Amino acid sequence: MTLVTLGGSLPIICLWITTIVATIALREVRRRIVLGRRTERRVLIIGTGVRALTLWRTLLQDARADYEIAGFVDTADSTPASPEIAGQCIGTLDDLESILMHHAIDEVCVVLPVKSQYLAIQDALLVCERVGVRTKYQADLFNSHVAWPRYDDPHSPTVTMHVVPDDHRLTVKRIFDLTGAAAALVVLSPLMLAAALAVKVTSPGPVLFSQERFGLNRRRFAMLKFRTMVADAERLQGALEERNEANGPVFKIAADPRITPIGRFLRRTSIDELPQLFNILRGDMAIVGPRPLPVRDVRRFTRASDMRRFSVRPGLTCLWQVSGRSNLSFDEWIKLDLRYIDGWSLALDFLILLRTVPAVIRGTGAQ
Repeated sequence: MTLVTLGGSLPIICLWITTIVATIALREVRRRIVLGRRTERRVLIIGTGVRALTLWRTLLQDARADYEIAGFVDTADSTPASPEIAGQCIGTLDDLESILMHHAIDEVCVVLPVKSQYLAIQDALLVCERVGVRTKYQADLFNSHVAWPRYDDPHSPTVTMHVVPDDHRLTVKRIFDLTGAAAALVVLSPLMLAAALAVKVTSPGPVLFSQERFGLNRRRFAMLKFRTMVADAERLQGALEERNEANGPVFKIAADPRITPIGRFLRRTSIDELPQLFNILRGDMAIVGPRPLPVRDVRRFTRASDMRRFSVRPGLTCLWQVSGRSNLSFDEWIKLDLRYIDGWSLALDFLILLRTVPAVIRGTGAQ
């Protein structure tokens, strides 16, 4: 009888999944094609001279993207900036690394004069590479009388230094994220409902826990989880800092007294992470990618190179989660995150997904 009922319900479940996936896909097509694929970018401009002023005006008038100018930086001995942009100068090149570590910047545009500032340009490019921020510099570096440059992209007079892949594979990855998250929400909805009821009846407080995390290009978003701790857990963390067992900037306690009994089970089975499927649908996260870290942890980063982990969209599962999870040190986390970024491919994502299932079943290192 159970098999017959399940068989009769299967077409309905398939139709439900197909409808959700098709709706999401159509919205994505409309956003990317019908609306002209307008993108939002937060840009830092290096330079305050005539070229910087021209670029600033050009970006603000670009109909293909919504640019937000984060500010301008220049060398310490630069000439005074034009009055139009003088109020937007936020530091010198000596401050560049710190600015990129503590602000959400999508790309840096370098418009310093190459003849007098060659070394400064080189240093700026290396800083951006170390932090993991995409850089652009102008291709028309030299003046001419009758010759003119021709660009592969007629809309852009710049050369882009990419720090992560930026091609059709990202579109494939996003489609997979949308369809995979939608299908998982449908299939796992009974389990998620049971988890929500268990959290609600076993401890006072909300079912879901929302925490601000750092995502792509250091942009913050609200990451969702089933609540696994007492309701005022974040307020209590300050008193537990001296018991932190993790090295580096992260916070981990194996026997954290704030975790509820049902919360410990949800963490060990990774069921507490399932609400992040909604984060994936919203575009805050991907299925595979470096785990998003809390603001408290990121503020304690001391190495600029560690920030490169934010040059890709964070994920529900990642390389270090299938390689030991919480048993790994912070340095090992970062090493695996950067290995994933530098060697990223769709095949690697698929391999990590395959390894995630046995890792979750074993529960090794889950806290």
